[in-house]
Amino acid sequence: MRINELADHQKPRERMLSHGAARLSHAELLAILINTGRKGCSSLDIANELLKSVGSLKELKGLSVNDLNKIKGVGIYKALILKAAFELGERMHSGSVDDKIQITSPKDVADFMMGKMEHLTQEKFIALFLNSKNVIIKKKTIFIGTLNSSIVHPREIFSEAIKCASNAIIVLHNHPSGDTTPSKEDIKTTARLRECGALLGIDLLDHLIIGDHEYLSMVEAGYFD
Repeated sequence: MRINELADHQKPRERMLSHGAARLSHAELLAILINTGRKGCSSLDIANELLKSVGSLKELKGLSVNDLNKIKGVGIYKALILKAAFELGERMHSGSVDDKIQITSPKDVADFMMGKMEHLTQEKFIALFLNSKNVIIKKKTIFIGTLNSSIVHPREIFSEAIKCASNAIIVLHNHPSGDTTPSKEDIKTTARLRECGALLGIDLLDHLIIGDHEYLSMVEAGYFD
């Protein structure tokens, strides 16, 4: 059935106008972006097929433009629109260092980085460098892969901190499994970085583990006591 054959209360655009974007399903939001259907299928049908083919929004977001282009009824133009929408959403969620974000709690860190990290399929270890007012002045990916305390070198992190005149750092990494429980290596790495920071006078303020729609602050969890 074509979108224009649906009753107004069933059409994604009309529903969004009446009820707001938050009330729409994933498929309805995708249908608005896809805009037009193909022969015999509406944009809503294509959206539902798209979601069924990947299983989750996390997997959908991970598809490349070429992957999306291969899906019948999407094509290169719609694939570009979808990827642009995913990227904008991620940027809005994560912000940027240019926004002069001040960190006052672990939640501030999570709000800044969750959108960038919660959907990653490989572990990424990132350091945030803060000035004397706890404003983020730089972020840097330190390592990609399974976390190991012997691989994450404090010298790389703290040399960067000295270079950008950072007063403190916060590190974080993701667990692709979604489980935020710290591993022995997570705890060992944190302790090592704290010791090095104390010697240099550059405090490690926290180590956050990003999971699936959740995070764990090692400060709040008591690992800094």
